[in-house]
Order: sequence, then structure tokens, then C-alpha cells
Amino acid sequence: MPDCVVVGAGVFGSWAALRLRESGRSVTLVEAFGSGHAKSSSGGASRVIRMGYGADEIYTRWAMRSLAAWKELFARARQPELFQPTGVLWTAAPGHAYTSASIELLARLGVKHVPMDTGELRRRYPAMHFDAETMGVLEPESGALLANRAVRTVTQMAIAAGVEVVTARIVPPCEEGPLDAVIAEDSRTLSAANFVFACGPWLPKLFPRAIAGRIQARRQPVFYFDSPANDMPVWIDFSDPRGPYTIPPLAGKGFKLALDERGPEFDPDTGSREVTAVETAAARALLAERFPSLAAAPLLETEICQYEDTSTGDFLIDRHPRMSNAWLVGGGSGHGFKHGPAVGEYLTALLDGAAREARFSWSSKSTVRQRSVY
Repeated sequence: MPDCVVVGAGVFGSWAALRLRESGRSVTLVEAFGSGHAKSSSGGASRVIRMGYGADEIYTRWAMRSLAAWKELFARARQPELFQPTGVLWTAAPGHAYTSASIELLARLGVKHVPMDTGELRRRYPAMHFDAETMGVLEPESGALLANRAVRTVTQMAIAAGVEVVTARIVPPCEEGPLDAVIAEDSRTLSAANFVFACGPWLPKLFPRAIAGRIQARRQPVFYFDSPANDMPVWIDFSDPRGPYTIPPLAGKGFKLALDERGPEFDPDTGSREVTAVETAAARALLAERFPSLAAAPLLETEICQYEDTSTGDFLIDRHPRMSNAWLVGGGSGHGFKHGPAVGEYLTALLDGAAREARFSWSSKSTVRQRSVY
């Protein structure tokens, strides 16, 4: 019997399995569809990794540690290209509180960053349109992770370290008392001393009683437009209510654009993964407004991702309230992918008896939306 069964081989589960194994534990990793599969929140070609998080020092420090861990793992796997150092440019209206707080924290923690006014933004990025009054900050050492390939690499490294991988879909457990085993839909039984459930949008379906609205899976359309290769960084606008972000063409994909507007609730098993005409029109409007030369660019492909939002945007990494040896890990809230290494490290410390961070606790999660982390 292994020390730990980890259910879910997305970015949180794969890093949890690897870090738990590196701590000396025996680990079984259970995955229903395959690491980094297209329906998972860890699927897709790319994810942003940036350090700016307003005044939320814990996330800036976690992002710093995680970037180092990602690069170290990619080096060991001889796949350094899985991190693309495009730089990350974030823009906002002058005086934007979240951006100003980010600049202050980056300076205090020694993170390289380059503040820019409107004139400098226009000189450096002529393909973009900036309003007359815009502030910008470039993180030159941040960039993009090649997401599905990166997750599969973490899983492969975990296997190389001795983690056993089992392909199975788990039946929702009874949410009461210590857990002796999880049962697969094909009736296989997997026993362990501790269980970690890092199941992304399936977490509320496995634990309807404990989650009960504390995590909501929401639809997120993503668009890839035809664009010549360019030296644009990742771009995020923190003051635009549409929440736009873009990633330059990477890994054979087009120019990635998404609007972080938090769509309707979404079932990862049955929800439609076709984008609508309304969603496409909104993406094209943003493209024409901010990247005028791409206004007529052909749309190459689309995908539907999903965010698992908590009430505040903070992660859930805590013991199940009624199951002493079951741990719930989720609520990536659209910004979690980059933090996979830090999540694995933190969870391992919890199992070793470390004090928990209150903002990641089950008790801090509400069903009332009061998002504060972006």
C-alpha cells in the first residue's frame, strides 16, 4: 500500500506527486484521461508565468520559486524550450492601485522590471495601440510555459522518480470519516495512508458536500489568430474590465488571445467546447482595438478552457473538513498553473505537519464572489 494516492495528473497533481515522492513517500498517481489532456485546466499550448501580484507577496514569492523549479526540471528533462522567456508586459491606467502595488513589491523583492510611460510603450511596441495615458511594466525574465507538454514532462519525471501511474476514473467517495481507499469506476480499489485530490473542474463533482459552491468551474474561450512570428511579449491589461491577455505565437500555435471575463458555469464532461459567434466577435473587437494590424487576421483555431474559481481567487489546499486523511487541492482560479511547483512543495510540508496558510484553508472559502487575487 502506498503512502499517498494522488488523484489528478494536472499541474497541481503532477507536481504534488513528484514532490511527495522526493520527500521519500511511495506515491500512486491516478489520472482518468491522461496528463495535460485537452479537457483539463492544464491542457492547451501555453500559460503565462509572471511575478506581479499587487501586494500579494505570497504569490509573487511562489511565482519566483516556481519559475526556478520549472526551469530546473526542464533542464533535467533536456527540454529547456518548455519555458519561453518572452517577457511579460502588463499595462493599466496611470495610478492603477494593483499595478502600483506590484511595482513596489517587485522592487522590494529584487524582481527585474522596467516601468514605462505611454511614449516608451509606443516606441517599443509599435504594433500595439495604447491610450493617451497608459502605464506599463515589463518583466523581462518572465514569459510563457508550454502547458500541456510541461505537465506531461512533470508526470514523466515523477514516474522516473518512482511514482506509479494508474489510469482510472474515481467514484465520488463518502464524505465522512477517514478514507481507507478510493474506488475506480471499473471497481478497482486503491488504498493508501493519505489521499490528495487535485481534480481541477472535477473536484466539485467528487466532493459536492465539501465544495458546495466554494469552487465554481467557469467557461473560458481562447482564440488563436494567424500572425507572423514577432518579438512581442506576453501582454496583460489589469485595468481593462474585459481582462484581455495575449501570448505571441509559440509551439506552432497562432497569436493567443483571451478575455478573462469569467463566463458561465461549465461542466467539464458535458459542456460545449465550441466558441460562439458572440464570443468570437468580442475577441475580434479587442484584437482590432489593441492590435490594429491584426484586425483582419484569420482565426486559426479555438478552444474552451475552464477556470475553477474560489470566492477570492485564493487556492484551496487543505484537509477535507470531515476526512482526516484526504486533502483537497484546487481552485486555481485562472492564475494557478504557474504555481504548480510551489503548490506541490506546500502540500508536502502540510503532510509533514507544517502550519497551514489561512488563505488556502477550506474554512476561508465562501460561496459569495469577492475576487481579490488576479
